[in-house]
Amino acid sequence: MTLPVSIQIVPLHPLDFAEFMDYLDDHLSDNGKDGTAYFQPSPQGQHAFSPQRAAAFRGALEVPLSQHGWRRAWVARNETGQIVGHVDLRSHTERWSAERCLLGMGVDRAHRKIGLGAALIEYVEHWAKQETAVGWIDLQVLSNNTPAIRLYLRSGFKITGEVRDMFKVDNQYFSYTDMTKYLYANQH
Repeated sequence: MTLPVSIQIVPLHPLDFAEFMDYLDDHLSDNGKDGTAYFQPSPQGQHAFSPQRAAAFRGALEVPLSQHGWRRAWVARNETGQIVGHVDLRSHTERWSAERCLLGMGVDRAHRKIGLGAALIEYVEHWAKQETAVGWIDLQVLSNNTPAIRLYLRSGFKITGEVRDMFKVDNQYFSYTDMTKYLYANQH
């Protein structure tokens, strides 16, 4: 996947975490707003990370990959250095699933449909193959978020199931689609 020359994907540096939280709060403010699909199981207008959740995210960035509870994050920056997308991988909460991890990601509203989402996925897949013993990347996406599901399918993820009516948000029911990708499927 080729990105516009003006966008670079770089690891999230701990010194940039406050800037990342500001970006993430702005990104999450789009959840279900003005025709945008809900992409988080939270009501419109409730998009800020709690201090506890932000501290847990940041703390997990410091956990060694060899230990349960790790997380790694990357940001896409435009030519002025502004964060315009993000992706993260984290260990599952279950201790005995070290060969799998969970993907989370998002793209700024002004940078969607230019291939950035696919580039972020490709970037972390390459990183996971080089730096971890992970063989599977899993994700969960709200079933109504068809743009994201299409991106994941194009990127080689397979749907493994759906939990119907998992969430009731803003008086609407939302199902959760589980997806996974085996990183070595095309190798002998």
